[in-house]
Formats: sequence, structure tokens, C-alpha cells
Amino acid sequence: MELLGEDKVLWRPQDLLLYEYDGAVDTSLPDAVVLPSETADVAKLARFCSQHQVPLVPRGAGTGLSGGAIPVFGGIVVSFARMSRILEIDVADMRAVVQPGLINLHLSTAAAPYGLYFVPDPSSQKACTLGGNVAENSGGPHTLAYGVTTNHVTGLEVVLSDGSVVRLGGKALEHEGYDLVGLFVGSEGTLGIVTEITVKLTPLPEDRRTILAAFPTMDQASETVSAIIAAGIVPAAIELMDALATEAVEAAVHAGYPLDADGILLVEVDGVRDGLDEQRERIEEICRAQGATTLRVATSTLDRERLWAGRKGAFAAMGRLAPDYYVQDGVIPRTRLPAILRHVREVGERYGVRIANVFHAGDGNLHPLILFDGSAGPAVLEEVKQAGFEIVAACVEAGGSLTGEHGIGMEKNCYMPLQFTAEDLATMRRIKAAWDPLGLMNPGKVFPTPGRCKEYDLRAAAPRGSARASRTGAPTPGARAEKKDRNA
Repeated sequence: MELLGEDKVLWRPQDLLLYEYDGAVDTSLPDAVVLPSETADVAKLARFCSQHQVPLVPRGAGTGLSGGAIPVFGGIVVSFARMSRILEIDVADMRAVVQPGLINLHLSTAAAPYGLYFVPDPSSQKACTLGGNVAENSGGPHTLAYGVTTNHVTGLEVVLSDGSVVRLGGKALEHEGYDLVGLFVGSEGTLGIVTEITVKLTPLPEDRRTILAAFPTMDQASETVSAIIAAGIVPAAIELMDALATEAVEAAVHAGYPLDADGILLVEVDGVRDGLDEQRERIEEICRAQGATTLRVATSTLDRERLWAGRKGAFAAMGRLAPDYYVQDGVIPRTRLPAILRHVREVGERYGVRIANVFHAGDGNLHPLILFDGSAGPAVLEEVKQAGFEIVAACVEAGGSLTGEHGIGMEKNCYMPLQFTAEDLATMRRIKAAWDPLGLMNPGKVFPTPGRCKEYDLRAAAPRGSARASRTGAPTPGARAEKKDRNA
């Protein structure tokens, strides 16, 4: 408190409880929480922590879904709730300079009078922050055609673990040498703490067409995704929901989704008004050819917003089906959607849990929501995590990846050997050591950790009950991380 002032430090147990969790399922208490109001506060704190070997964990709105803001080894959580200003909107250069605590949607709202917006739009965009988006390289429904966060960040101000402040990039689109901005976007706070962000703003599209298509089966709905893109059409968004997700959404939002469909696609094309109706008609033809039983086009801004409110409110609506959910976000090639979705259903049946699917179908970014009741005890959560592991393992086996936008965090760090070799991980560790030699920046994230992950070959893992699974001795992926003794 002497370092920054009592008004910027939380230390009472009842206050710290609010920072032991994020949007995922794991928890761990910080030793203190600091709420800086400027970059100088962060730099001063980093120097103090470097001298005393104290971990630093950056936190935005706490909406993350991989435990990225959880202080696995204690230490200090740096909350950016007070660094949430738009510092500049440069209309001529189509850039904005913002602080990391700025809520995603607030930037687009502020830029709208100038005919501009910020493209990446996670479903939590009403709450998530730009700093969190940078940390996790967030996406969203409308990044299919425009790219994810890294494609829209041109400059960063970063505080390193020794308290030094560096600037990477700027307003220009290209810079000589290595892409250090790209290195930091998606690094999950493990290299340094971002205190200022320069982003690209994009002209608002002249018009949009939003289409809802309902299908008797999920196979038909998922095959339609590939058919649309194979026809040379790249929509701004293609989202897919199954019947269970639709049931929850309709009860919560009343978006007008048909309840008799097994799969629902939400497709949007945007851009210059001329030609949009031709694209819409072609998409409708493809949907009919693939067996769509219902086709509906939004006829007004209110109608479009209602359809998107259903999709973006899907996670929150799961509370109508179960007290808790556990979500994964593996990525697969679009052509593998039908097979992997059948596998997801089979995993749910085998573990005796319901799994709702609502995801970014256009880029194959799955979001299976495993529904459960956490009050039934820790064994239930561990079973649910094992089910999630089997889904992620199948995604990687299908030629995909561990995560599309939620990050690795502490949730999937034990799974990294599924996708990366020991040499890959060693290279990543050398990069981290170059920026964070003391290992104080968000420790326990991204890399497998001894004790929690143990030593085992994930590529030999198999579903529950198989002889191969019992031979590998693979640990339960959700084992609680032990507190690190910093005095050792």
C-alpha cells in the first residue's frame, strides 16, 4: 500500500474472493489485487515484484474461459478496471488508441459516429475488455471474413517484468524486423503486461443480409457450411447451434429460432449494398439443396439484432438447462464438422452428460458446452473435464488445434503435448525467458507444469475405459495446482 496508495490495493479476504475465479471452472486466491490508474503504476509494481520474486497476473473483466486470470501460484492480480479510457480515435488513419480495461463494445459505439467500428466481436463483447482480447487473441462471429484480434492490432505499450516500459509497433500497418506485436497478441500475459493498445478501425458496412436456416439434422447443417464456402462465398459470419442450445436460447431470449430443428445456421453477408441480395439468394439456394426446412431473412435492424441476441446470449442461457457448464473451444477443418460433432455426442452419452453446441462454424471453432451440477461434488467436475479432454484430443487428431480464441491458460496447458513436440515447447520457453527471465508474468499458464500435469505422453491417451488409457496412467487433467512456496 505504501508503494501505490491504499486506494489502489485490495488485501482483505472478502475482497480477494472476487478475484479467485474467471469464466472458467478453476479457482485460486491472490495475495493482493492492485488497481492501477496509469502505466507508471504498473511499472512501479513490476519493479517491486521483480525485487521480491512475486508473480504478476493481469486481469481484464474476468470473462476468460481458460483460467488465464487465475493466480495459480498466488501473487498479485493487476486489475485494469480503472484503465478503461479511449485515448484517441484517429479517423483519418482509421486507428484507435485505448487502455486495456476498455470494454470491447464501447470502442465500436464510440467509433460509430465516424462510420467506423472494431471488428473482433466475442460473444462477451458487452463485458470483455480489449486487454483480454489481446491476451487471448479473441475472435467472434464476425471474424470469419475479417480476421481475429491479431489482424486488428498494430501497436502495444508493454510493461516488462523488470518494470521497463517498451513500445511495439504503432499506427503503421507494417514494421521492419520481427513481428513483436504479433508475438504479444495471444501470449496470455506471460511475456509482459499490456498497458496501451493501438487498433485498426474498419468502415461500417453499407448494408447486411442476415439469414437463419434450420435443418433436420446437425450433419446437414454442418455440411452446408462447407458448401457455402465451396461456392466461393465467404460470409462475414456463419454460426451453428444444435437443438439443445436452441432450447435454452429461445427460453431466455425469444429470438424466434425454430424448436423443431436439430441444427440452426445463422449466416450474415455484408459490404456494398449492390450484390448482397444475389449472395443471399445463392446462400438460400445452397441451404435448400442441403435440406433446410426453414429459411428466414431479417427484414429490419431490430429483427437482425434479435437473431444475434440469441446467438450472443447462448452461454448465459445455459443456466436454464443446468447449474454449471464447462466449455471447450477446439478448432477443426470445416470438412470434419459432421464427424467431430457426432464424436461430441458420443462423448456426452458415454459420460452421461448433456452437451450443447453453439459455435463459429465458418472457421471450425467448436464451443461444446458440457452441462453439469457442480454441487454434486468435485468428482463430477473431474469427469466433466475428462470428457472435455477427449473432445479436444479428437479435434487435434482431426488436424485442428487446442483452442481458437479462449486461450490455453491453466485449463489446457497440460494438453500442449497433444499439438506440440518437446522441441516446440522448448522454443516457446526460450521466447518467454527472453522477455520474462524470472518467470513472474502469469506463471502456470500455457506451458505444462510439473506436479499438476505430471509426466505423461498425451498422444498415447485414449477414452475412458480403454486398455490403452489405463496403461498410460494419464492424470486427471483438472487436478488443482499446488501453491508455490516462494521462499524455497
